[in-house]
Amino acid sequence: MMATPQPKSTEQAVKRTARAVEQHSRKVADSAAETQQAAVAIETSADLNTRLAADRNILAAERTYAAWVRTGLFALASGIGAHALLNGVVPAWLVLADASMLIVFSIFCFGAAIWRHLNPGPPPPVPQLAPVPRPVLIAMNAFLALVSLAALIGIWFGPPAAAIARVSPA
Repeated sequence: MMATPQPKSTEQAVKRTARAVEQHSRKVADSAAETQQAAVAIETSADLNTRLAADRNILAAERTYAAWVRTGLFALASGIGAHALLNGVVPAWLVLADASMLIVFSIFCFGAAIWRHLNPGPPPPVPQLAPVPRPVLIAMNAFLALVSLAALIGIWFGPPAAAIARVSPA
């Protein structure tokens, strides 16, 4: 003999099952919403990281440019200083060679600064920072290279440092 199910317990079981399905559906919907929010947050974070990386690339390029210019200015000052200080201490040809090499190196540094800044390699992501305008960099380095060239010409064709020391008041 088979026992027939009680209508009340069957109804209760159906209601419990319906409630369980409803709760499960809500949990699935909540989980889907949380997953959607997490995906948006990850995408936003990745975009922010990419923009910050692009900004770091800009700043690194400007630091590299400044290092080349600083080295060029130091070489220029060293060449002029070597000419002034070594004249009369070592042979004239050695003074000219030393000062000339330092000044030519300064010209190289000013050119390398521009070349390195204008040819950074693979294009970085689009930054939020605005880089220093290229015409300004080119004009500044061209001016510095001309100053170095004028110093080189002055060392080669100007009066010797000993003659300048005798003329200038003490």
